[in-house]
Amino acid sequence: MACTTATGCQSTCYKNEEDDHQATPTPTPLTNSTKSPQPNPIPNGNHHGLCLKCKANHPISSASSGSGDDVRFCGDCFRSNLYGKFRLAVTSNAMISPTDKVLVAFSGGTSSRVALQFVHELQYKAQLNFEASRDRSLPVFGVGVAFIDESVACSVPSYEVIEGIEDIRQIVSSLAPPTKELLVFPIESLFSSTSTDGKDQLNRLLDGVTDATGKEDLLIHLRMLSLQKIAAENGYNRLVLGSCTSRIASHVLSATVKGKGYSLPADIQYVDARWNVPVVLPLRDCLSEELNMLCDLDGLKTIELIKSPCAGINSLVSSFVKLLQEENPSRQSTIVRTAGKLTPFDFNRIPEIIDTNVPLATRRRQKRYNLKPNESISTESFCPICNSPLSKSEVLSSTSVEDSHKDSHLFRVECCSSCQFQILPKDPISVDNFYMLLPQPLVSKAKHSKSDNLSILREQIEDCLLSDSEDET
Repeated sequence: MACTTATGCQSTCYKNEEDDHQATPTPTPLTNSTKSPQPNPIPNGNHHGLCLKCKANHPISSASSGSGDDVRFCGDCFRSNLYGKFRLAVTSNAMISPTDKVLVAFSGGTSSRVALQFVHELQYKAQLNFEASRDRSLPVFGVGVAFIDESVACSVPSYEVIEGIEDIRQIVSSLAPPTKELLVFPIESLFSSTSTDGKDQLNRLLDGVTDATGKEDLLIHLRMLSLQKIAAENGYNRLVLGSCTSRIASHVLSATVKGKGYSLPADIQYVDARWNVPVVLPLRDCLSEELNMLCDLDGLKTIELIKSPCAGINSLVSSFVKLLQEENPSRQSTIVRTAGKLTPFDFNRIPEIIDTNVPLATRRRQKRYNLKPNESISTESFCPICNSPLSKSEVLSSTSVEDSHKDSHLFRVECCSSCQFQILPKDPISVDNFYMLLPQPLVSKAKHSKSDNLSILREQIEDCLLSDSEDET
């Protein structure tokens, strides 16, 4: 019986009995460490030194101390438990339906590699079920892979980029059918169709940001815009990110330091539908250490093309969280669970399926978790740079500016306080230059946001406004 909770159950009840009879892609053989000869008793509650789940094989590690999954589970049970966390997140939050077309954001790291592998296995099982069924009423969802080439912004040698992209092509092509499309998108293409012009505009934009953290955050926002552009232009309706518990825990602390507490709940949920293509985080309950271990056990190849910058708040917080994890293995999960108690936004659910072509069984399955039609997802106003929800005070400050000001000044006041402080220049002339270098999607969104903010503000204070008849009396 599968666990029905959606809060990241820590037990070993993820695997359904029926899944034992389903064929799965044969993983790479586990290393010899999974069958270490007669380990000493370990403090995992099992004095016989056997796997806590199957009670037959020896744990992955024979360390005499520790409480990680490597000293509790054998290789097969460890993998089954980790995949169970992924599948529980997918099914409990209606992330993927049979009619979806899913785009996996692939960076080459362990998190995105495991996300790609698990999505592939989910698709592979759906394909087997489709071929075995008589009526074939439920189609198999499509899967694509997107890689954002940021070498221009990070000064990576061209030969390394070429070799890295070729390795990614081999990883994607090595996956069993159904075939998956690989989309490589240079981030400078977001600015211009001409490579030279796009590179120059991107570098000038990044050079205009003096704060190291602001520059890193701006590049993250441009990466998301690129992923959204790829997904929309190629017909994908889901975007899968490999963000894990460790990454989210670091984001919780860094966002708090940056003063983005109001928008924090939007970034840490399983589903984020504020974007045109909803973003889902199926590895939200998996630790980075678990993902690294799985890559080692299954021989999943990873690629590190671009190294994270060592300066800035994000890097300092990541180092701090890693240190906390070494002192207490449950610290990262505690941070995420605590932040998860914050009230999510209405857009943190998948919109309800209204397509009559979608099988009725699929619509019924997802109805419990989806956003109802009468629940508006546009009641929030968003920052034109990072797309974070704006607080009421930020909305009021932006709507109080007269339209006679320059577009660059209107753009500045419509941004969240964090982007104003860390990304936007302080000098008005520099703001004008910065505004002129922004990619067109950001500029277009900013021009329409003011009227949207006014409409949202009027809806919020409508009960306090006088009608025309009351005003005359």
